Order: sequence, then structure tokens, then C-alpha cells
Amino acid sequence: MSNTNNATNQIGLEKADMSEVIAKLNSLLSSYHMFYINVRGYHWNVKGEHFFTLHPKFEELYTSLQVEIDEIAERVLTLGKPPHSRFADYIQESGIKEIDTIGMKDLDMVEAILDDMAKLIELEREILDATADAGEQNRFNHRR
Repeated sequence: MSNTNNATNQIGLEKADMSEVIAKLNSLLSSYHMFYINVRGYHWNVKGEHFFTLHPKFEELYTSLQVEIDEIAERVLTLGKPPHSRFADYIQESGIKEIDTIGMKDLDMVEAILDDMAKLIELEREILDATADAGEQNRFNHRR
């Protein structure tokens, strides 16, 4: 039973219980933004033998990331807090680092994407644990 002294968010969960989840979601949101920026850079700067394969795949990936970023931000809003929306926050809280893609080899770009996806999956698993601890029904069963 909910404590009537604690405010609840839009889906009826106590805000105090969700603070860790919200912080982790904002960190995930920041990481997705950095990943998105990197993938856009790969798309713009890919050269070499695999250009005709990778160029459209990078575009497909960054386009799908836009949808996922929006879903994460809306989840934070649903839990009663504003999502990060400043690039300074993304840089500070991201588990993914900005990459200088100019002059990067095409297959090194693919390797960097795989590394970053592994980091995102790790962050999502942390959120699963945090949501289980808070009693939140999770929506982050990504299609990976």
C-alpha cells in the first residue's frame, strides 16, 4: 500500500522509490545521445571498401536511435521528472564517450558501435535491476 505522505508520479509509483531508476534512465538517455552523435559521425565520414554497405546501415541505425531516445525521455517524464535535454548533461552523464570519426577506418567504426552497444546493454541491465528493486514494471525489453 502506498504511503499517502509520499507524492506519486503519473503511473502511481512513489517518487522516492523511483529516484534511482530516474537517474539511471537519464544516464541511459545521455548515453543514447552520445551513441547517436557518434553514429551520425560514422555515417558522414565512412570511407573505404565497405562504404556502400556501411553508409546506409549507419543511417538506419541513427534513425532508429532517434525513436529509442524519445521513448527513454518519455519514460522519465512518466516517472515524474524532466529528462535531460542539454548536451552538457549528456557529456557529463554518458557511459559512452564522444569519438572523433574523421579519418577513422570503416571497420574500426563497426567495432566502436559494437563496444558502445555492449555499454548500452549493460546500462539497461542496471535499470532492470533498479526497476525490480523499486517494483516498477519495466518497458526496456529492447529488440537486441
